[in-house]
Amino acid sequence: MRKYKAIIVSDLHLGTKDSKAKEFIEFIESHPTDLLILNGDMVDGWALNRGSKWKKQHTKVISKLLKLSNTTKIVWIRGNHDEFLTEFIDCHFGNIEIRENYVLETKHCVKDDIFENRNYFIFHGDIIDIFIAKYKWLAKLGSVGYDLALWINRWYNKYRAWRKLPYQSISQQIKVGIKAATNYINDFEVTAIKMANKNGCYGVICGHIHQPANMMIENSHYLNSGDWVENRTAILLNNQDEFTVFTF
Repeated sequence: MRKYKAIIVSDLHLGTKDSKAKEFIEFIESHPTDLLILNGDMVDGWALNRGSKWKKQHTKVISKLLKLSNTTKIVWIRGNHDEFLTEFIDCHFGNIEIRENYVLETKHCVKDDIFENRNYFIFHGDIIDIFIAKYKWLAKLGSVGYDLALWINRWYNKYRAWRKLPYQSISQQIKVGIKAATNYINDFEVTAIKMANKNGCYGVICGHIHQPANMMIENSHYLNSGDWVENRTAILLNNQDEFTVFTF
């Protein structure tokens, strides 16, 4: 199997019914890497506090990551749903490092054999979300609403599967259809780029908003790893320092 220089994933939300834990394990097993970056919200502490059930498949993910850390460096970046990691920031547990953010170094060929360094600022993204930063109770209320949308989505797609129709995401359609949500995502992307520039980086890699992306914004590179609730996406960095947003 092809081995990658780095893989960035986020928003697995272990502890919720919609977490694609089984598929995530299959993805990790079939995509070896030198560096695995877990960019926040891997475990959904908010949902667990509301009474969500932890499944055997979720334990298998943790076991898989612990086993993987014997041979692979893993950086786990704190998200808002796994904020219990805050007290462990900058701690090392074997080959697993807990971080608030991380700078990934890459090289880009600008001409013939001339290369320039291009660093990427990696953080979950919640710190630029005003609802998270200032109105945490409102963010948690929004999380409940998203859970409801996923519940409707789950039963709707069971009906579609019975009718032999393809999967269709209701929650994604809501995001696309509501202008305020679209504006929020655009603002998030621009603000994330400003964060990268402030930290002297060429590009930025986020999670948080469950919208996979790979684009240029104001001469800077914006990437979002999406999620493992609906999109099942990851960012792959090959040994030529080329990024790909991959859907499993």
